[in-house]
Amino acid sequence: MTKAILFSPATLPRDFIAGFIVFLVALPLCLGIALASGAPLFSGLVAGVVGGIVVGMLSGSHSSVTGPAAGLTAIVATQIASLGSFRAFLLAVVVAGALQVVLGVIKAGSLSAFFPSSVIKGLLAAIGTILILKQIPYLLGYDMIPTGTSPAHSSIFSQLQKLFTGNIHAGALAIGGISIAILMVWERVKFLKHSLVPGPLVVVVLGVLMGLGSDVLGGQWVLDNAARFMVNVPVAASLAEFLDFLTLPDFTQWANPAIYVAGLTIAIVASLETLLNLDAVDKLDKKQRQSPPSRELWAQGVGNIACGLLGGLPVTSVVIRGSVNVNAGSATKLSAIFHGVFLLLCVMLVPTALNMIPLSCLAAILIMTGCKLASPKLLMSMWRDGASQFVPFMVTLLAIVATDLLIGISIGFGFSLLFILASNLRLPIRQIVEKHVGGEVHHIELANQVSFLNRAALERVLRDAPSGAHLLLDARRTDYIDPDILSLIREFKETIAPANGVQVSLRGFRSKYQLQDNIQFVDYTTRELQSQLSPSRVLKMLMDGNERFRTGNRLDRDLNMVGANDVPKEHPMAVIFSGTDPRTPAEVVFDLGLGDVYSIRMAGNVIGPNVIGSMEYGCIVGGAKLILVMGHSHSGLVELAMNQFCLESDFPQNPNCPHLGPILNQIRESIDPSECRDYRQATPDQRRKFIDDVSRRNVSRCVQQIVQKSPAIRQLVDGHQLAVVGALFDVDSGRVEFLEEGIAASGS
Repeated sequence: MTKAILFSPATLPRDFIAGFIVFLVALPLCLGIALASGAPLFSGLVAGVVGGIVVGMLSGSHSSVTGPAAGLTAIVATQIASLGSFRAFLLAVVVAGALQVVLGVIKAGSLSAFFPSSVIKGLLAAIGTILILKQIPYLLGYDMIPTGTSPAHSSIFSQLQKLFTGNIHAGALAIGGISIAILMVWERVKFLKHSLVPGPLVVVVLGVLMGLGSDVLGGQWVLDNAARFMVNVPVAASLAEFLDFLTLPDFTQWANPAIYVAGLTIAIVASLETLLNLDAVDKLDKKQRQSPPSRELWAQGVGNIACGLLGGLPVTSVVIRGSVNVNAGSATKLSAIFHGVFLLLCVMLVPTALNMIPLSCLAAILIMTGCKLASPKLLMSMWRDGASQFVPFMVTLLAIVATDLLIGISIGFGFSLLFILASNLRLPIRQIVEKHVGGEVHHIELANQVSFLNRAALERVLRDAPSGAHLLLDARRTDYIDPDILSLIREFKETIAPANGVQVSLRGFRSKYQLQDNIQFVDYTTRELQSQLSPSRVLKMLMDGNERFRTGNRLDRDLNMVGANDVPKEHPMAVIFSGTDPRTPAEVVFDLGLGDVYSIRMAGNVIGPNVIGSMEYGCIVGGAKLILVMGHSHSGLVELAMNQFCLESDFPQNPNCPHLGPILNQIRESIDPSECRDYRQATPDQRRKFIDDVSRRNVSRCVQQIVQKSPAIRQLVDGHQLAVVGALFDVDSGRVEFLEEGIAASGS
């Protein structure tokens, strides 16, 4: 089935063309990365061939393309220098491949998730910085291939100082400068960037032409030393001679511990880069196909074993090749295989043409690649993310450049852990002061994981609680609590809190913690609380509750408590009379607990005997201290009443609602006939304002009617035991506007 999909006549031409385009991009990169790594240029081509053909056949990705990666140049250069020979390094590549195969077999595809993003970005930025530093001498025509056993980047800094002693070559500098200018234009001009012709290929072709043209100019422009200024890959006269170019690893070094350290380093970084690039390319895939990460590790491991045995650089999935592959219209992984075949044919059939490429134009390609990895945009992005991201990022970058990659990553990882620990020490809890019916509660929400590292911060919060305070320790979202923390909580609840007049409630603690849930505050209105409330205090509580609702800071209530056996008979603090609009539930709009209010709903907020009787029951029998009449903006019933009153000829009377007439008739009493002419000429937005004004007048009229039609309610109002207040709920903002007319009629 797989073969049928790969070799489908519908997709084969697209994969062939995409593979050729990727080959054009990969060719200069293979040579440039080998150059940057201080390795034989032929090794970069071998890695490209193996990455395309071997890994391409084994990979489960349809869009990713494998080859030598810029992200490994620092490691390769360092390890070649420290191991003393390229053949010893190849043995480390074999070890790295074997480790990757093991990682794939044990399904370690999620490896990258354990590394902080700040460290990974610092690693990539450091690689970009090293790429730039290593290629500047080649760009200027100064040969600085590292020698000896010192780390490659140490050699960079020492030899960069020599650039100011007059060793710059004018011809190489001209080719390199023009190449950078072309690449910058190619990157910024949209139609060039998305064309089928890749910028690096244009640079290579022009570099060859400029190299040939330097002979015509003569003098200081001539690139006279081919080994110094030009690509130098071996040219074979026959297939047998070509096979002799392949380099075997030095198996005599198998007992050298440094080989295994190098192999581990390569395996970790190559695996991380592969997984990150694989995820990035999957996001670019137009079909959004997901690549199996563990299978990719296994395929990359086999590819690196092959590279080590054949004399190639280590390989990874490469986002540059992958993005070109996707944009070129590839359909299957056959495009990656085609790109490897094209590289093989190029190395075998036209090596002489490769040796005409100036090193300075390859250096320009790599400098631009380094600028993308270590861009100012990335630096500013990390800065905006705060110190916890920026500091580990910069420490990783500087440590890798100053020491080596493995040490640099370790230092950066350590700094990242310090920030994580510091964050846990500072923020093991979230503390909110909540205003419940029964008073203020200091709600302390424990984190998901509370370890002994959090003890000092939690102890400080508990001991800072003022005398008479009520603390709620909430463990409902906590998966783990350290025994030291449990001991601290028990000691505080049983000994310290009582001695300081602090009440402690517990919620959400698991039975294994041997701490029983114990709520010592009430989250609903009791008889005792109701008797202490005044109409003005109830009104203030409703205002505060609406503010919490509007700002998204609603109280975290335990609604199950209302159904418990020990909850007494209801004792509401208010009666809320509202319309039937589903967007205006009183308990939600005012952030109330169950049982805090009687809720009466009637379409249009119209007053009748049933409504008055319900209010009398809530206030006289239930003991409520406030009646709130709440209309709402954009009322459909008010709009219907306005349209029928002011636009009679256009609106039939009560269509399909034969019993709606009495409700509309009451609403019409709040309409000012003088407004009808302006209403007929108004825009839709202006009409909505008219409708809201009528809704306010309708609410105020209801407030007056309640007091006038109920002597019992009037008596409570006159005795300042009850207030009747009007309000309008804005369905757009969530804000409740309390009407002055209603407050004046309350008598308080």
